[in-house]
Amino acid sequence: MARQTFQQATVAAIAEEMRRDPDVFIMGEDIGKFGGPLHSCLGLWEEFGAEGRVIDTPISEGTFVGAGVGAAMQGKRPIVDLMFLEFLGLVVHQFGLDGGAMHYYSDGKVKVPMVVRAKYGVGPFHGHAYDFHSWLLNVPGVKVVAPSNPADAKGLMKAAIRDDNPVFFLEHMGLYHAGREEVGDGDGVIPLGQADIKRAGNDVTVVATALMVKRALAAAERLRNDGIDVEVLDLRSLVPMDEQAVLTSVRRTGRLVVACEAIKRGGSANEVVSLVAEEAFADLRAPIARVAPPSVPVPYHRELEKLYLPDHDDIADAVRRVMAA
Repeated sequence: MARQTFQQATVAAIAEEMRRDPDVFIMGEDIGKFGGPLHSCLGLWEEFGAEGRVIDTPISEGTFVGAGVGAAMQGKRPIVDLMFLEFLGLVVHQFGLDGGAMHYYSDGKVKVPMVVRAKYGVGPFHGHAYDFHSWLLNVPGVKVVAPSNPADAKGLMKAAIRDDNPVFFLEHMGLYHAGREEVGDGDGVIPLGQADIKRAGNDVTVVATALMVKRALAAAERLRNDGIDVEVLDLRSLVPMDEQAVLTSVRRTGRLVVACEAIKRGGSANEVVSLVAEEAFADLRAPIARVAPPSVPVPYHRELEKLYLPDHDDIADAVRRVMAA
């Protein structure tokens, strides 16, 4: 066991997979001697650069993501560091419409085993905070992963690299260097599409991902003093989503709150809401509540960021509303 940050656990997973499989390589902007933005690739250049498996690319996101799709089609397992999620618009065609659809277009003859990494989210680093991951939910053929802690980050990154499909791996900047947790030394692969109950409870289910999991857990501790027993379910993977885990929890508690950092309109939280409305509506004891930012640009100011992004108090208030309904 080792105590690692989210960033350290993610890089450790990449390094271990590069040692395990010579077809794994990584490319992106500033990932060489600089070590990547926020140290996202720290140490990889020193270990693998001489082998040509750490490729520091020019500033042309569409080009290097497209190159990753081509390399994956030829049997390699590229990891592409996109830097930030707000650059997603530059690569949706290459990653989604090319990479995501190629298996279908080829009648199952071609695989595209690649991972695209992107940092996002409101945190200690001002700028580049937009959470646009919901765009990807409407692109068939790709998977979307959003860990909430170092151990999950390591296990899910390993699974993403080994997967034969394009995987978009989301790395929240509010979690990136936010303390250390125990991370296992073994292989520790976490299957994609497998949710995790971070806190068991009987009164209400809170479904969340990434930073919202941490805030949901803080809300649950506060609500315990009110006699409300909250279950916190971490989706971990948005695509594929562990629908059975969501339905099992909601059918038992009868109440649902969904917390998400993407804006409420068109956000990924709505997929959870729709699932429960279609499959477990009769089990609900109260209306579903969504906790998400308003439909405005992410503000570039500390106090405005606090107003924009839901916190544990917002989640706790939503829980109280569904409990009182």
